[in-house]
Amino acid sequence: MNLFYFNKQLFYLVFELKTQNSEFRTQNFKKMTLTTRIKLMLMMFLMFSTWGAWYGQMGKYLFTTLHATGDQIGSAYATFSIASIVAPFFMGMIADRFFSAQKVMGVLNILGAIILYFLIQNQDPDTFFWYILAYTLTFAPNLALSSSIAMNQMQNPEKEFPSIRVIGTIAWIVVTNIVGFYGVGDKVTIFQIAMFASVAWAIFAFTLPNTPPKATKATSFSQILGTDAFVLFKDRSFLVFFICSILVCIPLSFYYAHANLSLTESNMTNVENKMSLGQVSEVLFMLMIPFALSKFGIKKMLIVGLIAWIIRFVCFGYGDGISSEWVLYLAIILHGVCYDFFFVTGQIYTDNKAGEKIKNSAQGLITLATYGIGMGIGSILSGKVLDKYTTKVGDVSAHDWTAVWMVPAAISAVVLLIFILVFKDNTRAKA
Repeated sequence: MNLFYFNKQLFYLVFELKTQNSEFRTQNFKKMTLTTRIKLMLMMFLMFSTWGAWYGQMGKYLFTTLHATGDQIGSAYATFSIASIVAPFFMGMIADRFFSAQKVMGVLNILGAIILYFLIQNQDPDTFFWYILAYTLTFAPNLALSSSIAMNQMQNPEKEFPSIRVIGTIAWIVVTNIVGFYGVGDKVTIFQIAMFASVAWAIFAFTLPNTPPKATKATSFSQILGTDAFVLFKDRSFLVFFICSILVCIPLSFYYAHANLSLTESNMTNVENKMSLGQVSEVLFMLMIPFALSKFGIKKMLIVGLIAWIIRFVCFGYGDGISSEWVLYLAIILHGVCYDFFFVTGQIYTDNKAGEKIKNSAQGLITLATYGIGMGIGSILSGKVLDKYTTKVGDVSAHDWTAVWMVPAAISAVVLLIFILVFKDNTRAKA
């Protein structure tokens, strides 16, 4: 699942918002009413239901229904990286200056539903790329818009936001279990669910609390790119962390693009239902981060996260749904360790390293580099690797999943080696 993709995870939001609390309190907020809270929760539920309905299942749908190649699957997933790069420019230069956030959200989701309607009619994998690119361009800005709308209603964001944001994770679990229960993960139904959810979300968005534009001038390119944070590259350890963060997003892309199809072809049943255990794991391990940070420190946690990635890919490569399904379960459950211990911990490290003045620039730089560049490269590479280890006899294609998963395992191992040898944690972890 890509629940941080291009947005903040629960623990990081708590950590980040503590430092911003004084700014929020200087504004004249009224206490959030129960009606407003319910509306914000429903907004999160609709957003992540729309996203979760198709994202993890798209690769299997493309291969099974549209008979797409690995390269076409990888390109489809790369569209979210493109959208993640474009979205901050759209938000900073247009949406934040001229329009209320809830109205932008409503219009974007109307457009998204229209695009999904035409995508559903499409039967050509090459044309599918352009439809999904157009759709992700309408979807990605909602990640920032939803946070803006929610936080604008809060007196105490570090206490109030997590309980609202977690509804998104619950929504993802619910919708993927519905997809799995009805066995439609490889059917166009996943996009039909997303289309109807998008329509409901669009209509509902116009009822959300008014969030008027606040910026008086356009955000500059340098602000969006986070160039103020380039000064951090003078520190060798931060530079190593930055490079490793980009590189580890390459194997992460393999997981999002191919895990569902791989598990299905490994004879696991009810794949979507079982993969939702990864989201449960993510929440549980996120709760462990404060304790793990105080006991082990940043470097050891990042190393544990990288080791977990290697173990996970090996499990995907050698597990079988008939003789060794527990190995596949292990690969799924390791999602929490892999994601939280590297990416969320990495956000905390970046925050500590950057300091108050440039922390926002540093987080923006890391986000664009990882979810934009790193995952974009990884998505394309994952498709080419899948094609390399695909054999076709007549109309039947067979994948050598062991060989496929050893590629991200090897990349993770190289990143781990670089990290152990060169990275030095010279910050004091704060949780």
